[in-house]
Amino acid sequence: MALFAWTAVAIAVVALVAWYLSYTAARLDRLHTRLEGSVSSLDAQLVRRAEVVREVAGSGALDPASAALLADAASASLDAADAASLHDEVRDDGIGASRSQVESLLTEVLWTTLDDEVMAELRDENDGWPELVERLRSAGQRVVIARRFHNDAVRDVRRLRGRPQVRYLGLAGHTPLPSAVDFDDRLPEGL
Repeated sequence: MALFAWTAVAIAVVALVAWYLSYTAARLDRLHTRLEGSVSSLDAQLVRRAEVVREVAGSGALDPASAALLADAASASLDAADAASLHDEVRDDGIGASRSQVESLLTEVLWTTLDDEVMAELRDENDGWPELVERLRSAGQRVVIARRFHNDAVRDVRRLRGRPQVRYLGLAGHTPLPSAVDFDDRLPEGL
């Protein structure tokens, strides 16, 4: 009878460990799927922001130099988005270091061209400007939120993948360890 009890306990322990490992692997898979979705969402919001910036540049409300700077930065952002496919995006550095630099440059150009003084002048002189500014503000806020969601997903994946059972048993397979996306996404104060 004692042998039967020990066998039953051993089978129960093995079944419990197998269930736990299966649950952990499924959770890791869901987190990686969430990570892919967050990269896709971030990409879409970056494209949306660049398109709105391009509209601002083409609105005719800004001086030609500012409009050219905005149009060039927005075009560079859209070109970077076109150059990357979703498969390339889901890697250890999120959207990529070069794309992060392009997006930071777009933010810098927004800060340079749309300062408080320019925004005050444009509000007084242009009827359609408030709608365009609202769309730009909304697009900028969506980029901030999408980057935060992505970085939260990265944090959750890294936390789970840092557990010993995941590392030693290879539950993550050959998927690269993701890292947070870091670029300047601040909205200009005038918005």
